[in-house]
Amino acid sequence: MTPTLRSPRLVRDGHRAGAGRRAAAWLALTSLAVCACGERREASSPAGAPEAGAPATAQGPARRALWVLAEGSQRVLEHPDRVPALLDDARALGATDLFVQVYRGGRAWFDSTHADADPLRAARGLGTDPLHALILRAHQAGLRVHAWVNVLSLAKNRQAPIVRALGRDAIHVDRRGRSLLDYPDYEIPPPDRRFYRMGTPGLYLDPAAPGTADELVATFAELCARYPELDGLHLDYIRYPEVLPFIPGTRFGVGLDFGYGVRSRERFRAETGQVAPFGDHIENADAWDAWRREKVDALVREIARAARAAQPHISVSAAVWTYADRAYQVLGQDWRRWLEEGWLDFAVPMAYTRDDRLLRYQAETFARSPQGSRIWPGLGVWLFAADPPGALRQLDIVRTAGAPAIALFSWDSIADAPALRAALVRAAEGGARPGQAGRPEK
Repeated sequence: MTPTLRSPRLVRDGHRAGAGRRAAAWLALTSLAVCACGERREASSPAGAPEAGAPATAQGPARRALWVLAEGSQRVLEHPDRVPALLDDARALGATDLFVQVYRGGRAWFDSTHADADPLRAARGLGTDPLHALILRAHQAGLRVHAWVNVLSLAKNRQAPIVRALGRDAIHVDRRGRSLLDYPDYEIPPPDRRFYRMGTPGLYLDPAAPGTADELVATFAELCARYPELDGLHLDYIRYPEVLPFIPGTRFGVGLDFGYGVRSRERFRAETGQVAPFGDHIENADAWDAWRREKVDALVREIARAARAAQPHISVSAAVWTYADRAYQVLGQDWRRWLEEGWLDFAVPMAYTRDDRLLRYQAETFARSPQGSRIWPGLGVWLFAADPPGALRQLDIVRTAGAPAIALFSWDSIADAPALRAALVRAAEGGARPGQAGRPEK
């Protein structure tokens, strides 16, 4: 969910036979005592918050979420004195839910034995577990808290524990056999750099690499088990890396994509009996694309199973690519299936754009889809720090389209832009319409 213009950045499962074996193993390892069997009811709601799936009201969507960055300008988990400002702003902005980032770049702002918990240990020097304290205070204010985790992105952390444990094979390799670990400045090497760019430069984990999925499932099962008061688990970067320009799948033999590590290609051959495409060879391309997509599907499914086994009432969601077909073809992110199968309770497409017409097309498409009641459009309000009326227009577009909920990226950017904050507060109070944002505050 990195706030850049290039690429900013869980309803019940289907109980398919045998699919929960890895999650059960990890639950045994972490001594999780709650059984995964049985019916799962909706997550309980803090006082004053509407229930999940509540329809939009005449005033607009019934749910509103704010993304809260771990390493943004505010860093509330490292500065507990800033939590009151977050909660005050959340209420003023009409928020019902907070996506609080607790795992980024392999670093954890929660009690973890799998991730680098140095951020938590530093905060505990203040005498408390900041995530636990924030959840309790948010519940007192009638707000739900979802733990936001960057699943397959390691940012630029070459020393992340998962890399030390699994080695280079855990990191993505491109079609030419180059590891992201060897990319200069985390960008595509020459001469390809003349034609392609990383959407969000950094290191990414290969979900098909042996051990990667198991380690991630264990990490987030541990999170849900140790913080049973959490309302949700919010997945981000649950996809393959994006390269600009996009390619429509491997079968055309053009562009650049990832997942070509030796161990992953060996696994593909062992599981399918086919040779993976590589370099200039594109044989078995469709089977390769489907196989890579299934590895991301399996990771979402197992994280959801493990999270709900640890805490049966938890809501599982994901920030996803707005262009669902492109996400399916290029990024291995079949988020519409994740909703259909019940692995996600809701999805949040990141509709970050200044183009109002494009946003309207997208919002109307989401609202008309079979899963429309479980799609929360995410708006990049940071794009309108200097143009608050633009943010209000976009809120109105999404409300008119019939979205059941919205999410705003991010609280940090709103807190940094007084005029934007004031306009959004007045809109939440019903006192502002598009074009009435007023002058910026001094």
